[in-house]
Amino acid sequence: MYKRDIYTILSNEPLTPAVYRMVLEGDTQYITRSGQFINIELEGKFLRRPISVSDYDDKSVTIIYKVVGRGTEQMKGMTAGHKLDILTGLGNGFNTENSGPRPLLVGGGVGVPPMYNLCKRLLSEGKRPVVIIGFNTKEEVFYYEEFKALGVDVYCSTADGSFGSKGFVTDVIRGEGLEFDYLYTCGPLPMLKALYDATTVDGEYSFEERMGCGFGACMGCTCKTKYGNKRICKDGPVLKRDEIIW
Repeated sequence: MYKRDIYTILSNEPLTPAVYRMVLEGDTQYITRSGQFINIELEGKFLRRPISVSDYDDKSVTIIYKVVGRGTEQMKGMTAGHKLDILTGLGNGFNTENSGPRPLLVGGGVGVPPMYNLCKRLLSEGKRPVVIIGFNTKEEVFYYEEFKALGVDVYCSTADGSFGSKGFVTDVIRGEGLEFDYLYTCGPLPMLKALYDATTVDGEYSFEERMGCGFGACMGCTCKTKYGNKRICKDGPVLKRDEIIW
């Protein structure tokens, strides 16, 4: 179930030159799992902008977004007190009941934000997650210190080696000899496919797709799975490993 409501911006600050963190005050009761997203209406834009939830409590929701087009450029200029029309509680999210005691969380680029609340949830359940975050360069890295502050083992890879390990998230898994019993991941499609090929454990993969409505009505984000067609916005964005067709 989702809800449409008006939210108030509490803060909107840059984490890197291109990545911003926005905190919104409003009703969060329909957000029930890490990995869900919200859909933001922007003045003058026909389609809402879907943004994954990084963190939330009973009064506020935090999103992290990258400025890549006119919509996010518009969001970048918003200040505290600005009101936004938002659909919240969208998507299925990650299921923490599926993991064993030592899950691995892997986020790439703007796939990093939903890993933060997921990590907090797993810790609250007494599990010991390991986190890998991957970026292209040091200038793009964000939330490394925030994950460390949670008290978990955190690894970072950059493609050019300017921060953390040089290479990709799969190189960290091999290089560190990481042991884990379940995989949660969100990021660009090539990274998801590389993780699928490099691991054998069960897991949940969060996919990105162009969305029209965000709640399953338009069918525009439908994809094929081993168990039939699924809508990424409603039946996803999280898919189980055993249902993915590449």
